[in-house]
Formats: sequence, structure tokens, C-alpha cells
Amino acid sequence: MGKLIGIDYGTKRTGLASTDDLQIIASGLCGISTNELMPYLIKLVEKEKISGFVVGDPAVGSDDKTDSSEAIDKFCGELKKKFPEITLHRVDESYTSREAMSAMVQAGVSKKKRRDKNLLDQVSATLILQRYMESSSY
Repeated sequence: MGKLIGIDYGTKRTGLASTDDLQIIASGLCGISTNELMPYLIKLVEKEKISGFVVGDPAVGSDDKTDSSEAIDKFCGELKKKFPEITLHRVDESYTSREAMSAMVQAGVSKKKRRDKNLLDQVSATLILQRYMESSSY
């Protein structure tokens, strides 16, 4: 069994999270510039055993496309093409940014740190990954 990688894709920044090898615990990896995302994932796949990508998509299970739907569709196509052997899952990411901010407040993260968009994206990716792990399809 390999790790799952949670992805909160954005056109400017992307948050990443990962499970442990047994896929029990989801933890934040990083928040990075989307321009650096594919090279980062290539290095990660070379270094770690990755069994699946979990991409957050606000339009999953809905016919309503969002502003980000086209970019997420394109990114998922690139992932499938670059890593055909790795399973790709898309899960509903609705309200994850709001939930991430709430979680950081509850955890006592300082206002200064909460303004860090990379941290917010990383926490959102962790929530996306946890949502997938808690779903019945997992």
C-alpha cells in the first residue's frame, strides 16, 4: 500500500497533504506555487510510493461548474497522462477553505500565521484527503 496525496488545486497556489504508508493519518505536506506543482509531484512520485491522488473539486456530484472547474479538469487530465499507473480520485471540496480557517482558529494558530495562504491551502488539502478517507468509497 502506498500513500495518498491530497491536492487543493488553485490557479496560483496549491495545497498538498499526504497519508502515511498505511493510509491511516492525513497530514499537511506544503503549499506551493501551482507553477511548481508538477515538478514537485514528479520528484515525490520518484521518492515515495504513491497509490493515489485525491483532488478537491467543487463541482463533483453536481452539474454546476465553477470558475475553477476548467482548470481542475485540465490539471486532472495532466495527472492522468503523467502518472497513468496512479489512481485519481476527485472529491467534493465545498467549504474546505472555510473549514480550514475554522480549524486553525480552534487550534489556536495565531492571526499572523492564519494569513499565510500556503498554510490555508495545506490545511484545505488535508481536509480534502480526510473527507476522501472517511467516505464510503474508501
